Amino acid sequence: MSTLTAPRPDLRSDTGRPPALLLTEVTKTYDGAHTALDRVSLEVQRGSFLAIMGPSGSGKSTLLHCAAGLDAPTSGEVRIGGTEISRLSETQRTRLRRSRIGFVFQSYNLLPSLTVEENITLPLRLAGTPADRKWLQGLVDRVGIADLLHRRPAELSGGQQQRAAIARSLAARPEVVFADEPTGALDLDTAAEVLDLLRELVDEFGQTVVMVTHDPYAAARAHATVVVADGRIDAYLRQPAAAELAQRLTTLGRR
Repeated sequence: MSTLTAPRPDLRSDTGRPPALLLTEVTKTYDGAHTALDRVSLEVQRGSFLAIMGPSGSGKSTLLHCAAGLDAPTSGEVRIGGTEISRLSETQRTRLRRSRIGFVFQSYNLLPSLTVEENITLPLRLAGTPADRKWLQGLVDRVGIADLLHRRPAELSGGQQQRAAIARSLAARPEVVFADEPTGALDLDTAAEVLDLLRELVDEFGQTVVMVTHDPYAAARAHATVVVADGRIDAYLRQPAAAELAQRLTTLGRR
């Protein structure tokens, strides 16, 4: 099976550096019977923005969990920046996630008892990594929450909470940021602002982002979209329009 490659936003050479994310023949089965992923191979280059879409039960969430080290595949390999993570122990994967992977979730996952600043720096503290104050200051300025750092999450709007979550995901300068339905809890205008921010972080910072979404308009902001069906990659589309993605999902739903 050939490996699909998510394109970089430009054509600059990255000679000598491994891709940000590489899946090779990844299979995931549950209870020895249900196959959630079936020999999926995918390469995501550094500085690219990849969306993953598919109907409910298609395997897109399982794909994200295996790619991000939240779950181990039954067979195949997963590499983050050249490091094979699929055979690591749970403890080893946890350490790697803290230092080299960022996460953005639909429900924000901010701790209510901590301030925004404490939430952003929490991964660094858990990893025992000193904070780069210059980087963090530039980061909160860029995502537009520099004046909210001493507030608690409950004092923020949904869009502000997601901006804080995005800043937290970037605090350790990860190899890859995985975003799981990052706009699912937001209104249309706020969702558009968050998607614009994610795309700008890729284009301006060179950050690699892999986003699972059910929203064709969200996926259309990425450089490429992988459509998953029945545990396999059904299509790989570069810069697809939202209408094209919506039509493809509708077609899959009728199978």
